[in-house]
Amino acid sequence: MRWSNTFIPTLRDDPADAEAVSHKLLVRAGFMRQLMAGVYSLLPLGQRVSRKIQNIIREEMVKSGGQEFELPCMHPREIWERSGRWGKLEGDMFQFTDRRGSDVGLGMTHEEIFAHLASELRSYKALPQTWFQFQSKFRDEQRPKSGLLRVREFTMKDSYSMDVDWDGLDQSFDRHFEAYRRIFKRLGFETVAVEASSGDMGGNESIEFMLKTDAGEDRIASCPGCGYAGNFEKATSQVAQIADAEGLPAPEKFATPGVRTIEDLAKMKGGAPGSRQIKTLVYSVDGKLILLLLCGDDTLVEQKLIDNVEGQEIRPAEPAEIEDALGALPGSLGAVGVKDLFIVADEALRGRRDMVTGANQDDFHLRGVDVERDIDVKGWLDLREVKIGEGCPMCGQPLEVYKALEVGHIFKLGTKYSEAMGATVLDRDGKAVPIVMGSYGIGVGRNLAGIVEANNDEYGIMWPVNVAPFEVVVSVVKPKDVECLEAGERIYEALQGAGIDVILDDRDERPGVKFKDADLVGIPYRVTVGPKGLANGVVELKRRRDGEAKDIEVAHASVVISEAVLDERS
Repeated sequence: MRWSNTFIPTLRDDPADAEAVSHKLLVRAGFMRQLMAGVYSLLPLGQRVSRKIQNIIREEMVKSGGQEFELPCMHPREIWERSGRWGKLEGDMFQFTDRRGSDVGLGMTHEEIFAHLASELRSYKALPQTWFQFQSKFRDEQRPKSGLLRVREFTMKDSYSMDVDWDGLDQSFDRHFEAYRRIFKRLGFETVAVEASSGDMGGNESIEFMLKTDAGEDRIASCPGCGYAGNFEKATSQVAQIADAEGLPAPEKFATPGVRTIEDLAKMKGGAPGSRQIKTLVYSVDGKLILLLLCGDDTLVEQKLIDNVEGQEIRPAEPAEIEDALGALPGSLGAVGVKDLFIVADEALRGRRDMVTGANQDDFHLRGVDVERDIDVKGWLDLREVKIGEGCPMCGQPLEVYKALEVGHIFKLGTKYSEAMGATVLDRDGKAVPIVMGSYGIGVGRNLAGIVEANNDEYGIMWPVNVAPFEVVVSVVKPKDVECLEAGERIYEALQGAGIDVILDDRDERPGVKFKDADLVGIPYRVTVGPKGLANGVVELKRRRDGEAKDIEVAHASVVISEAVLDERS
């Protein structure tokens, strides 16, 4: 490949709308271009990296016993209705009606389709199975941003395990876990495996593989002591016990004119700090209102509520619904004396006394509230967001909190989709049992961006050799000099013959332009061929990652360069 006839449209400046480092560099270095919000074209360099990422993933999946499929992007409404997700994902899933009047969806994922195919399995003797594919997925993101990190169309490797029982699923899950560890190591970054919510996927357990980066949208609570880690949607902590005063024999009403927030009451004379307030939230679960109680200085993690309360539609209640049920508007709400609504309290409120809460009368609150004495709590759940420095749930050491990017997610689905699609096999006793499934995803584009987030400097990208668009660039300083050009071409051809992925920079440009482009694009090794070096029988070999440079003899250049590249491949 010659740079002079390759489409590599590098830019001097960052795109105006880019915030994430990967977004800036992938556009500037000519790897991608935006077509519309959340939709990107991969240019030749981007496609080369994407293909190498896919090959690494494919190798590890095949090594783990996977068989590759290619399934359609367009799915009939009926198959998604059987799993209950057609209506649930309305708004996120691209759904339309074709010319025949049939409702069609563009696949966000392929659990339903693989489970449908699994219905052709007949006996436990055919199990276990692991099926995978690389396929375009579509998701109508409300706020696509950060380049490839949050998009509306993307390529994903999704794989699915099928087992006869839960013990088999555990083994398949563990195999995928180890395969993912190997994949991310080969891609050039370290990940943290964290407990996560399964969300709309269903199932009883899932693990996310997270890359620590400020570009990430997830927050992780992690213990440096025992290694515990959890996404904020799932993480728990040991909460320090608060010694409350004995309080009053019964709640006492007091006026709080104009108080509408936890902060308002904390600042008010005679008020109370957030740690001694009860925050009352009203949610609708399939049309029925429930009250959620948290400590005033805690934050609700809505996903924890969704994961623990059964319901098809869970949402915050509207002000009119709240006033109709409790007689007051948000800011004066409470659960004392409420009997006709289901009340759920966060575990951190268990045993708390001498608390302050709304009186269900605008501009009034109650003091001296004993949670278990004065409130008819029907259920206790962990609903709160963990805080930095709180005790690890496993060992008690202070938790760290950092931002991270999800680069892979594995799920224990169980029988949700196999039951919906009628995917059963006969077990050893001749009894029909639903196949026990797992689902495992890696976004190719997101990992491409993640590699850049983890491997860059002030000059551009620093690709690991395994995924670099080219492993070596041969930069001819003066391509119009016959001796320079011929020496560069000989090295280039010898490297190609040795199986090295190499590009020849034969452009009629100043050396500084070539060197800046090579650094921006992030090619791991640069060979500089110039008249001065050739006069001494040498060329310069420079490593992009650390800038280490050395002169090597022209006669042995291809051998030395090949050895350097092969040492870094894995």
